[in-house]
Amino acid sequence: MPDTQSPDAGRADWTLAVDCGGGGIKASVLDAAGTMHAPAIRVPTPYPLPPERLVETIAEIAAALPPAGRATVGMPGMVRHGVIVSTPHYVTRSGPHTRVEPHLVAAWSGRDIRADLEARLGVPTLVLNDAEVHGAGVISGTGVELVLTLGTGLGSALFDGGVLAPHLELSHAPVRFGATYDEYIGEVERSRLGDALWSRRVRRAIDGLRPVFWWDRLYLGGGNARRVSPQTLARLGDDVVVAPNQAGIVGGVRAWALRSG
Repeated sequence: MPDTQSPDAGRADWTLAVDCGGGGIKASVLDAAGTMHAPAIRVPTPYPLPPERLVETIAEIAAALPPAGRATVGMPGMVRHGVIVSTPHYVTRSGPHTRVEPHLVAAWSGRDIRADLEARLGVPTLVLNDAEVHGAGVISGTGVELVLTLGTGLGSALFDGGVLAPHLELSHAPVRFGATYDEYIGEVERSRLGDALWSRRVRRAIDGLRPVFWWDRLYLGGGNARRVSPQTLARLGDDVVVAPNQAGIVGGVRAWALRSG
């Protein structure tokens, strides 16, 4: 049940944290220490999904949660300063791997979704790539830290000394036999191959990225990170750790302290 305390003191520091995925949208409200003040609410991502519908969906979830003084929204795709450069799922007719609709591509391209959300929610809002928000919830803030989220596709975020680097859409880069990372280790292939064979693909992809980034620590997050086999994790080394999926929510608080490179 939502927090029912009547005083609003301190709620300016409470954050509505929203994790927007291809299959579901999840949100909760957290205080400045990262403590949830309501169980996370999850709804299926509705399709087709023009920007206005996403804004209304988030507003409906927010109305069922305790009031917050600010909001953080993580969503898939390339987001720069709250403006959508591109998004992979929300431009489709009925979700990931379905037909791309040109009118949705046009509607999302260059959309200032941060301004839309601030106007609808009435609070300062931060919009980042979902892997960046996830990373904010797990990084130590020392050294070079790479975050890879395994879910519908591959998400990524890079940090150096706690400073967020400009976003790169690794998901669209070719990795093997002309397939992109999304196609090679995304949910469709995991379902087809099974966890054991899919885990080998994850290891192959990570081994290929190691000499590109030379990270001090790599965090594996997202809904499918828990499906990576123990044998694969053991072979990846001590500098690779599985992060809790809840980081996508907890990171909504810490994201406000991120510095950009």
